Amino acid sequence: MPLPARLPDPPMTPVGHVIYLHGFASSPASTKARWFGRALAAHGLEMACPDLNHPAFETLTVTRMVEQAHRAVEAAPANPVALIGSSLGAFVALLAAAADRRGSVDRLVLLAPALDFGGNRLRDLGGHGIAEWRARGSLTVFHYGDGAPREVGFGLYEDAAAHDALAVSVPVPALVFQGRHDQSVSPVMVERWAAGQPQVDLRLLDDDHQLTASMDVIWPEVERFLARERPVFRPAGGGPT
Repeated sequence: MPLPARLPDPPMTPVGHVIYLHGFASSPASTKARWFGRALAAHGLEMACPDLNHPAFETLTVTRMVEQAHRAVEAAPANPVALIGSSLGAFVALLAAAADRRGSVDRLVLLAPALDFGGNRLRDLGGHGIAEWRARGSLTVFHYGDGAPREVGFGLYEDAAAHDALAVSVPVPALVFQGRHDQSVSPVMVERWAAGQPQVDLRLLDDDHQLTASMDVIWPEVERFLARERPVFRPAGGGPT
């Protein structure tokens, strides 16, 4: 995905720092993380991308990821902070913004947000799969960041069940992109959630969960959203296809 050949003037100034939160079984080296990092750097805007797999993917929990997001926000060299989250990273971004301890986060960009990660997403394993996960203590998943199968502990399931992102009121303006052909996150679920959130501007795209084919549509919208002093919204559910 090449970067746009021409970037508008003046450069972005309202957002002081951007933090990108990658998805489940991904890493800071993901395609979208690197793409956003290059695009923002072209504006002279720094982006941090904490590795949510650390200290070990096997002990991954949502609570730990949210705490990592908090630490990244607190370490930001400039305010205000924008959080960009992809899939599970979007779930974490929303939870982190809702519990922002310093009021530093003033906008969100959510890509294919796995807002039901602690509910239907993990229950898709079915009763037998969850029982086996509990009995073994770990589940084998393909880790796209490592390019190999990895084990993740049952603590992820137990902890995720305690976090209900669908019940969280979005505390800051949020620009949300969701693919109509997403097989991992239900577009219907995201539409229903957005309809009840006045701070959310939802853009439905003819794309899948990765959204990589739509970056030429997503980037100009994100660019304008981050550059505004305070985002202005149309009613939730609108936007280009």
